[in-house]
Amino acid sequence: MAATPDMRASDGDRDRVAAALREHVAEGRLSVEEFNERLEQLYRSRTYGELATLTADLPEIDLNRLPAADESAQPLPARRDDKARTALKAAWAGWAGITAVNWVVWLTIGVTSGHFVYPWPLWVMGPWGTVLLAGTLIGAVAKPQRRR
Repeated sequence: MAATPDMRASDGDRDRVAAALREHVAEGRLSVEEFNERLEQLYRSRTYGELATLTADLPEIDLNRLPAADESAQPLPARRDDKARTALKAAWAGWAGITAVNWVVWLTIGVTSGHFVYPWPLWVMGPWGTVLLAGTLIGAVAKPQRRR
């Protein structure tokens, strides 16, 4: 059954029109004010006919050919590996930062008091570093098995 102007539009239909309007703003066909006005009308629209009036003065856009679709060209496992690698780097950076702060505090206390106490920063950096090292090694061993 073909959609007629009197048929009710779905949320997905409104989302597609909103994406097209955003693309028209990005290409300079609409100002931000016009976009906001049309967006308000868009979410008040109930039928296909009302949706069609919002883009009647604009050229047709193929939403499948937008630049955002090019990002999905990268295989999913590679993106997952990149995220895991970034998270691992962030975890190691956090460990290194906290470890450095603890050693500076220990050193400051030792210098100002005239005697150095037991190196307690080892208790902060040791367990956390061990867990991070194990996670890094397990991730490195498991990585070749996930790729095909």
